Amino acid sequence: MITKQADVLWNGDGKTGKGAISTQSGVLKDAPYGFTARFEGGPGTNPEELIGAAHAGCFSMALAFALAEAGFKATEIKTNAKVSMDKEGSGFAIKDVKLTLSAKIPEIDDKKFQEIASGAKANCPVSKALKVPISLTATLN
Repeated sequence: MITKQADVLWNGDGKTGKGAISTQSGVLKDAPYGFTARFEGGPGTNPEELIGAAHAGCFSMALAFALAEAGFKATEIKTNAKVSMDKEGSGFAIKDVKLTLSAKIPEIDDKKFQEIASGAKANCPVSKALKVPISLTATLN
């Protein structure tokens, strides 16, 4: 089993408080986050942005593995993840994720590319963890 961790320090209430996120790898070290970063476009990161980054990264890697298994090698994979959150009851909930993929893969036809990309989306561990609709738009360049 592989286990990764992140640590958060939060001070204050939900609206005016401030937090810092650090990851086990040290890539994030005391990265600031708070209400303004999450809901008002202020400086810092937020959980939804981090979920999007994790999902795009996971999917891209899953696609690279799936392509290799099928005998293809991408020269470039670019993935954008848009994580949408909306009011639900007295709080908020993530409603969906939209993955947009653009890839350069020599000697693959669009039908095979779409099939492999769809499988990678379904088999990506982050896709499996999220219990929301996930759409994929995949384009060959």
